[in-house]
Amino acid sequence: MDARRVGWLRLLGRAILAFLLAWVVRILGATLRLRFVRREVWDAARATGRPLIFAFHHGRQFMLLRHKAGAPVALMASLSKDGDLQAGILTRLGYRVARGSSSRGGARGLVSLIRELRAGAYAGMAVDGPRGPFGVVKPGVVALAQTTNALIVPVAASVRRAKVFGRAWDRYMLPAPFTSGEIVFGDAIDVSRTAADGAEVTRKEIERSLASLIAEVDARVRRA
Repeated sequence: MDARRVGWLRLLGRAILAFLLAWVVRILGATLRLRFVRREVWDAARATGRPLIFAFHHGRQFMLLRHKAGAPVALMASLSKDGDLQAGILTRLGYRVARGSSSRGGARGLVSLIRELRAGAYAGMAVDGPRGPFGVVKPGVVALAQTTNALIVPVAASVRRAKVFGRAWDRYMLPAPFTSGEIVFGDAIDVSRTAADGAEVTRKEIERSLASLIAEVDARVRRA
């Protein structure tokens, strides 16, 4: 079998897998009972009419796919083979996908997100990726907000019952069917109010906000 045919079969197999996994995500997601906490923070951010960036940590993405943002949302997927599959799934779920990461193709990915924000879409970023360490925010989200005058809205999610992949660096949380959980929004962060040399201050503010939100939502879910 020649290389071209092998490559075509791999692409076909990846497309079929993405199609099947997208349906798994839809079906499992439809069983979840999620409550939004401080939704008014998100509504107030939307009311400003400014571009918006969801900032979240890796490992909690599945639950966030249930949030209806009220506008198209662009997400970043890496240029790896796993990123190819992720991009295929996200596209089938109705998201726009920018390809790149902080370790590979990052500039191209940010340029794509800039275009999407300027075209009226929102952006979502797992801000501690692509390989961690978990909870350490990378500077890309601040640069994106500075370039587009976007507000950064930290968000975290948790569920009562889930399979947590503890050996993975992102401690990925796969919710159990029919479980309940919460999505909590943090106060919007306005980069335009930060001094030109304050990118690191803003990065740490996002880091603190997300750490606080994760601790809060995990505690709330345990008490439920």
